[in-house]
Amino acid sequence: MSSATQSHLVRDLASHCGALVIGDGAVRISNIASVGSAREGDIVFASDQATLRLALDSRASAVIAGEFGRDVTAPKPILIARDPKLAFAQVASLFSSGEKRERRYESAQVDLSAKIGEHTWIGPGVVIEEDVSVGDGTSLQANSVLCAGVAVGRDCRIGPNVTIYSGTELGDRVVVQAGSVLGSTGFGYVRNQHGHYSLFPQVGRLMVGNDVEIGANCTIDRGALDQTVIRRGTKIDNMVHIGHNVEIGEDVVIAAQTGISGSSRIGNGAIVGGQVGIGDHATIEDGVIVGSGSGILSKKVVRGKGVVFWGTPARPLKDYLKELATLSRLSRKKEE
Repeated sequence: MSSATQSHLVRDLASHCGALVIGDGAVRISNIASVGSAREGDIVFASDQATLRLALDSRASAVIAGEFGRDVTAPKPILIARDPKLAFAQVASLFSSGEKRERRYESAQVDLSAKIGEHTWIGPGVVIEEDVSVGDGTSLQANSVLCAGVAVGRDCRIGPNVTIYSGTELGDRVVVQAGSVLGSTGFGYVRNQHGHYSLFPQVGRLMVGNDVEIGANCTIDRGALDQTVIRRGTKIDNMVHIGHNVEIGEDVVIAAQTGISGSSRIGNGAIVGGQVGIGDHATIEDGVIVGSGSGILSKKVVRGKGVVFWGTPARPLKDYLKELATLSRLSRKKEE
């Protein structure tokens, strides 16, 4: 069933996150916490000197801090990291992955042709159809459905009530939260001379790379004739829709309630804010930042690594702010 969370030496945590230890590296840490809720055995992080003082006064057994903590004398060890928040996240992963569960509930329906790896968790009501493969260490929570031919990699976490349709392949360490639907039919229709619609073939695939995380209640369509692709390390928030034939690069972040129309492309390292609407066949190039509530027109190409775009249609933030200032001045003149 479950194993107890393991503790780690401070020096081992420092080695894991690339930090320098000041103080006793043999102190054992059993969990992570915020400064306000920390107890003995916990490790916390401080993003500035004021927070560091609070952390040192807390019950935490160790603190991760930036260079500002290097010359501080304290009764507890301090881990000096270039980016304390990132180091804390890296340390936290050691504790969050500490619990491994292994079980197959009797109410699960698993086809005899399915290939199920070792140390897996198959929850109540799970349905696994023919020719599905599930990698070692993967967990499938209650009532999730894997349709025929689906491939799920190692150490994935599939939440409850997730549906994964045929033609979908997930890499390793993929997280899919509750209620999401992967590989569904795309929204592509052809209109005839009488105004009636026929569904264009939606027979492609959905390919999800390693270390991708997909939030709750997302829908990601398979390709029409080719593939929908989400590459390594991309993180998708809740209630995001991704249309057919979309290609999303590596390490992209997409916030909640964003909609991406078919055949659009998002480059590596791009950041897309919440409630963004992206038209079909649009391209967002590497490193672009799209502000919340913005709109990208169909077939539009948005380029400029590190450049923030805002508004509808989206344009560079400096241009958007100039337009707002101009409108404000015109409004004041009209009132006068």
